[in-house]
Amino acid sequence: MSDRTEVLEARGFELVGHSDLDGHGDGMQIMRSQDVLYVGHMGDFAVGTSVVDITDPAVPRVVSQTTVPRHTHAHKTQLADGLLLVNNERYPYQVRDPASAGIRVYDVTRPRELREVGFLAVDGLGVHRIWYAGGRFAYGSAQLARYRRYVPITVDLADPSHPRMHSVWAWPGEQDRPGQEHDATDPVRDVSCHHPIVRGNRAYAGYFDAGAAVFAVEEGRLELLGSASWTERAGGHPHTHTALPLGDRGLLAVTDEAIEPDCGGARKDIHLVDVSDERRPREVATFPVPQGDYCSRGGRFGPHNLHENRPGTFSSDTIVFATYFNGGLRVYDTSDPKQVREIGCFVPSAPPGQRAIQFNDVLVSDDGLVFVTDRVRGGLYVLRWSGAGA
Repeated sequence: MSDRTEVLEARGFELVGHSDLDGHGDGMQIMRSQDVLYVGHMGDFAVGTSVVDITDPAVPRVVSQTTVPRHTHAHKTQLADGLLLVNNERYPYQVRDPASAGIRVYDVTRPRELREVGFLAVDGLGVHRIWYAGGRFAYGSAQLARYRRYVPITVDLADPSHPRMHSVWAWPGEQDRPGQEHDATDPVRDVSCHHPIVRGNRAYAGYFDAGAAVFAVEEGRLELLGSASWTERAGGHPHTHTALPLGDRGLLAVTDEAIEPDCGGARKDIHLVDVSDERRPREVATFPVPQGDYCSRGGRFGPHNLHENRPGTFSSDTIVFATYFNGGLRVYDTSDPKQVREIGCFVPSAPPGQRAIQFNDVLVSDDGLVFVTDRVRGGLYVLRWSGAGA
């Protein structure tokens, strides 16, 4: 474990191990297979996916790292049925000529070995995030040539060596608008799907400027049932990101993404949304905001990713784990929907050359280990959760 890591705040957590991912510390989404992690990268060091051995969680060891094609990154990973799905998307986000755009499919039946077996090429700027929990269909968001912003897609993996596009859904008015890419500083409403999470025959998606959306799913095709938005109240672009179903409670935990640094831009929250009436979702609460001098620490402060209760990982219909950029990792108890409580947190010092930690993604294992990434230089942090539900 790095002796440079100082724990600034901790409640319910202990730091077990840390890796700067061999100096390529721009860590993103994390998947686990036994004693192996697959870690996506933001792309600032031209690394795609790190394979990390955690046989000893106190000493994570990088086994291998893939590289990415020119003007792309591969920052999102999904693992199920012996397959690892990795996105390819333009990066930096200002470029318009990615050398590769789509989804790569790897056979990881030998967990320490990535063997590419298939690739889905998309016409456009690439795939941003994916949801795959096994079976025939994977779901994601992509910026395709025929659409103004990111739209939800379904990918058929019946033959993993030949993945194919199965369906595309677009918010009314957002299709067939080539050449009208949205500028994030534009005050005009930005309707863009971040990614769906599928549970049974329903999908739940966060939509920039359109809040949380509920879909019926049949044979891999989506039909919009209802949505709830707080864009006008937020006073700008809330960048709604993740919509996580909390078991069978008829509730979603929904994050806005804090994109602007130093607490700039519209208000960003974690929302509790009642979807018991799927055609009329409604916000019932917001989660408490960490108190402190975070807005002056540097970088982003605010919510981003949630532990998504994937099959085979820690799963709870009341406990929510959320990354909060320089606010570190926060844990909430939603047992009482009208009184959401913060019950845990972990904030480390920034790595050398970085003003503040920028925790980005989190995966919680059912053995109590928690894996968190910093998106700039910090890499991978291994924690142990000893709080409620552990």
